[in-house]
Amino acid sequence: MKHKFEYINSELKKIRKHNLYRKMYDSKITDAYISINSKTLINLCSNDYLGIIQPKISNKQNQSSSRLVSGNDNSFRILEEKLAKHKSQESSLIFPTGYMANLGVISTLVGKNDLVLSDKLNHASLIEACKLSNAKLSIFKHNDMNDLTHKIKTKARRKFIITEGIFSMDGDFSNLDVISEISKKNNAIIILDDAHGDFVVGIDGKGTANYFGVSKKIDVHISSLSKGLGSFGGYVSSRKNIIELCINKSKSFIYTSALPRILINDATKRFESNREKNRKKLWKNIKKFSDGLKKIGLNVKSDAQIFPILIGKEKTAIEFGEYLFKNGIFAKAVRYPTVSRNNARIRISITARLTNEHITKSLDVLENAKRKFNLI
Repeated sequence: MKHKFEYINSELKKIRKHNLYRKMYDSKITDAYISINSKTLINLCSNDYLGIIQPKISNKQNQSSSRLVSGNDNSFRILEEKLAKHKSQESSLIFPTGYMANLGVISTLVGKNDLVLSDKLNHASLIEACKLSNAKLSIFKHNDMNDLTHKIKTKARRKFIITEGIFSMDGDFSNLDVISEISKKNNAIIILDDAHGDFVVGIDGKGTANYFGVSKKIDVHISSLSKGLGSFGGYVSSRKNIIELCINKSKSFIYTSALPRILINDATKRFESNREKNRKKLWKNIKKFSDGLKKIGLNVKSDAQIFPILIGKEKTAIEFGEYLFKNGIFAKAVRYPTVSRNNARIRISITARLTNEHITKSLDVLENAKRKFNLI
């Protein structure tokens, strides 16, 4: 008789065979650097896009329980009011993470006999949320508005269009201006995950919807406090009655402990900081890096702070990442199932913490890597 856990080893063996095995390393982040195994590298994997300096905060309340029991205090309300105004919405609700916000909000609003139209390259949390909803799921080709227009004609009780603002693996923008028009013609509800656009694009970093001038046309804004803001948590901004429904039905909000007040205060102080100064520095760095990639012959298509260097095979992407590591650059290989098979890449994220010297050094190493791995 086989041991009851033998299938675990078989599964791990299969993962290793296909060059998809992952493991964690102890690391320490200091400004624009990351230290791993006593080696200090330039960090090109950080999602702390604005690089806001850690604010000084005091912990006046310890963790307690769910916000619906004894885990709520006025610090949440203060930040939620600011976030609602930030998104030009009536109300907001903070979740422990962005992933939990996507799961909780979508499973609350979407149900059986509904139609969900989801972009092919949407984040895993959006995909899992759609599955939880039990709605009919229709995947439209990435940023293909003709395909969306065709598939939205399917009859359903309610229709939802779900998309990211800036796509996490490709760094391209969703066509929110066109999507908002398609939504209007078909009486569909738009749910936008703007984790990578929030605090980065738009007036005062108000996000991708603001960038396209369609903030009021987006029905539900879901975002992260952990990326552009560099703090921790996720949130949703929308109509007051939608937030009320999430408070009463969202399982990932109800059945979990509230974030500690120290993290809410941290996010609030970061929100109130001079974010625009950091944002301008970020976009200066983005332009310098983008121009540099073109000069060394790496034609990377990106509209924002995320730069995918397409490699192809998983094994080659791992070797490319190892070469960067040996030469002082930390940029990890992204493989299946995060991206499709044989579409592995090195995902580089630019932050405001990087100096001109960091960018120049990174480009020099990338140019050498390009030659070594014969990238076109």
